[in-house]
Amino acid sequence: MSANDFFSWLNNNVLDYPAVLLFFGVSIILTIKTGFVQLRAWPRFFQLITKGVPESQDDKKDTISPFHALFTAMATTIGIGNVVTPSLAIMVGGPGAMFWLLFYMFFGSVTKYTEVTFALATREALPNGFILGGPIQYLKSVSSVLSNWYGYLIIIVLVSWSGAQSNTLANILALEGVSHWMVGLVLAIFVLIALSGGARRVGEISSRLVPIMFALYVIFAFSIILRNPGAMMMAFKQVFQAAFTPAAAVGGFFGASVFRAIREGMFRGIFISEAGIGTSSIPHALADTKVPSDQGVLAMGSVLADASLSLLSGLLVLMSGIWQIGSFRSTLLYEVFKLNAPGIGQYVLLFSVVLFVLTTVMGNSFNGVQSFGVLVKDNKLLVRCYMAVIVGFIFVGAIMPMRLLWTIMDTLVMVVAIPNLIGLLILAFRKGEVLKLK
Repeated sequence: MSANDFFSWLNNNVLDYPAVLLFFGVSIILTIKTGFVQLRAWPRFFQLITKGVPESQDDKKDTISPFHALFTAMATTIGIGNVVTPSLAIMVGGPGAMFWLLFYMFFGSVTKYTEVTFALATREALPNGFILGGPIQYLKSVSSVLSNWYGYLIIIVLVSWSGAQSNTLANILALEGVSHWMVGLVLAIFVLIALSGGARRVGEISSRLVPIMFALYVIFAFSIILRNPGAMMMAFKQVFQAAFTPAAAVGGFFGASVFRAIREGMFRGIFISEAGIGTSSIPHALADTKVPSDQGVLAMGSVLADASLSLLSGLLVLMSGIWQIGSFRSTLLYEVFKLNAPGIGQYVLLFSVVLFVLTTVMGNSFNGVQSFGVLVKDNKLLVRCYMAVIVGFIFVGAIMPMRLLWTIMDTLVMVVAIPNLIGLLILAFRKGEVLKLK
C-alpha cells in the first residue's frame, strides 16, 4: 500500500464521519449560542468598516492595526484555495460539493468569530512585547493537554500547508514552461524576506496585495460568467440537484454519493475559510483593538469574500464542463481561463494566481512562525530554526507529488481541529459573555 493509499483509507474509513459531525456540529451549536450572530452582526461590521475600529493604543505590545491583522488573516483564506479548492471538491464530490462548501461557510463563519474573539480576549504580552495569542493561548485556559495537542500539530500543519500551496503554483506555472524548482526557490526567498520583517511587514504587504488580487480575479471571472447566462443557470441547477441526490458518472467523472458531496464540500470549505482550524485567529490576536468581539466581526465578514471567490471559481469550472474530463488535477481554472479568453485570459489568471499563492504562503508561514514563537516563548534562535524549516519546505513542496500532499493535509487538518473545536465549545459555555456584540 502506497502512502497516498494509506492516508486515503484513513480519511475515508476512520476520520470522515466524526470529522464532518464535529466541524458542522460545533458550528451549529455556536450559531445557536450566539443567536445567529452571522446575521445580526452586519450593522456592526459596516460601522467598523466605515468609522474604524476602536484601538487600545498600548505601545507595550507588539501589535498591528486591526485592518492589517484582518488582511494578514485574509491573505491565507483569500488565496490559491479559492481558485483551486472548489474545482478539487467538484472533481471528487460532484457539483453538489459546491452547495455544501458554501453551506459550511455560512455556519462556519460563527466558528471563526468565536476563535478570533477568544484569541483577543485571552492574549498576553511578554516583557519584550511579543504577544502570546491564538488557539494555543485560549486553549491553555481550558486544558494544557488541548493546548499542547493543538500547538505541536499546528506547526507541522502550517509547514505542510505552505508546501502544498507551493506545489499548486509550480504545477500551474509548469504549463508555461517554468520549472518546479525555480518556482519553489523564488517563493521561498520571497517568504523569507517577508517573515524577516515581522508582523508589520507581513501586514503591510498583505494590505496592499489582497484588494488588488481580489478585484482582478472577480472582474475577469464575471467577464466570462456573464457571457453565457444560460450556462450559469445550468451550473446552479447542477449544484442544487447534486446536493441532495447522488451525482451520476459523466465523462471522466466517476460519480459521487450525497455523503461524498457533503464531505468534500465541507472539508474544502474548511480549507478555504480555516473556520474550525483556528489559524485565522493567530494574526487577529495581534490587532490593536479595545473590544475582542469587534475583531471577531471583521473576521466573520471576511468569510463573505471567501465564499464569493469560491462560488465564482466553482461556477467557472461547472460552466465549462472541464471537470468531467481527464484526471484529478489542480489546474482546472487555468484551463478554463485559457479556453474562454485565449492569450490575455491565461495571463490574467497566472498573475492572479501568483499573487494568491504569494499571500497565502506568506500568511501560512507567518502563522506557523507566530505559533512556534508562542510555544517557545519567543526564543529567537529556535524561531529562526523553525523559519528555516518552513522556508525549506516551500521549496521542497514545489517538487513533491500533489495528490499525496493534499491527502496528508486532509488527515492533519482533521486531527489538529479536534482540540480546537472542543476547547471553543467549552469556552463558549464558560465565558459566553465575551461573545456578545458591543
